[in-house]
Amino acid sequence: MPQQEWETISTIRRRRFWESFLHQEEWWTVWIGGILVVLGILLWWAGTSIAVIVPQWPTWSDASSLIQGFTANTGKWIGLWIVFTILFSLAVHFQGGQIRSFALGFFVLFLLSTLISIFSTWKWASQYGLEAPLVALLLGLLIGNLIHIPAWLDTALRTELYVKTGIVLMGATLPFTLIIKAGAVAFVQATIIAVLTFIVIYFAATKWLGLDKPFAATLGAGGSICGVSASIAVGSAIKAKKEHVSISISLVVIYALIFIFLLPLLAKWLDLDPATAGAWIGTSEFADAAGITAASTFGEKALTTFTLMKVIGRDMFIGVWCFVLSIISLAFWERTSSGAKGKVAEIVTRFPKFILGFFITSVMATILLASLAADAQTAANTDIIAPIKAIRTWTFTFTFLSIGLTTRFRQLTAVGWKPALAFGVGALVNVIVGYWLSAVVFRSFWLHLQ
Repeated sequence: MPQQEWETISTIRRRRFWESFLHQEEWWTVWIGGILVVLGILLWWAGTSIAVIVPQWPTWSDASSLIQGFTANTGKWIGLWIVFTILFSLAVHFQGGQIRSFALGFFVLFLLSTLISIFSTWKWASQYGLEAPLVALLLGLLIGNLIHIPAWLDTALRTELYVKTGIVLMGATLPFTLIIKAGAVAFVQATIIAVLTFIVIYFAATKWLGLDKPFAATLGAGGSICGVSASIAVGSAIKAKKEHVSISISLVVIYALIFIFLLPLLAKWLDLDPATAGAWIGTSEFADAAGITAASTFGEKALTTFTLMKVIGRDMFIGVWCFVLSIISLAFWERTSSGAKGKVAEIVTRFPKFILGFFITSVMATILLASLAADAQTAANTDIIAPIKAIRTWTFTFTFLSIGLTTRFRQLTAVGWKPALAFGVGALVNVIVGYWLSAVVFRSFWLHLQ
């Protein structure tokens, strides 16, 4: 290739690279999550808190306490809606979408999420562990299958934008100190289960059932790492067909709903202590929201071990899986004429940017907390980290509500027996090996974790 032509191509690539910071959805998840975390830190330094725009619905049991709680949070509710609308609308605008249609649809989405959040704080709902993301999924499935979704609302159902923003925010709520606390055991267990489950699903799908390799890899990621997020991220990284990503998401949803009830029942039947039960749920559940719901039935200790296993241990494999599988996809599954430089550039392009955002916000939170005295750390956790967790819950509620509203039961029943069987085989192996790792091999570690 002539030098002048190569320089022209390099210039175009550099321009596209810088333009991607404004026009790619994944970069906007980094910007939005980062802005919210920085805003929380700046407001705290200014003597206030980002909690001023985060509604905190108190537990209610009657109409009087409900009205009182809503009245006290009206201003915060409006503030959060305005902030979300501005940030998400900017992302939509720079991706070529229509702000007016999105803003209208997002208002309905936000209103539904508000009703879900209020419902989840109802004393009866709290007793049965009906967390907001789970309720959002169930309500979305119900509405989406009974009512026609208009186009203006459909523009606001941006699952990837919401879930990846939530993952970026998750970084600030899980500083590196907590990751270190998990120790080598958590990472070893997460690695064993993630690699084994992926291999089982992948080979069952390709060798036994004849499914194509990108489809099998998407199924394997969904069943071994973190469900919906992994299906979306890995499917995008390896350019899997959209319908295959949808099938993987559908299977994750089906099995996650089953495991919400199955895993706690099995754990109680096997008389597992809360710490071990939480680790097992974190090892074998597919979705964070579903796993949190299941683990919460065993209390705070189970939630801690669940978080160490699922959120920190398994979810972090998204970046690794996307990177490795994008290389494999380019080298073996996609027959292109691009050279080595083109392949490297393609790998960089496909790498999930929201994972970078996760680490950035985690480092920010770690540095902030490490620089403070004990009393100030407590204040920062109350005024920064806790509200960010609440905002993260809102983004996950948007996510699961969007999934429900865009998923049709006829699609769930039409996924075909081959992908369902491959996924099921992996789920079975996951549950059995996950129990062995949690309740036998590493039981002492989880039981004595402080």
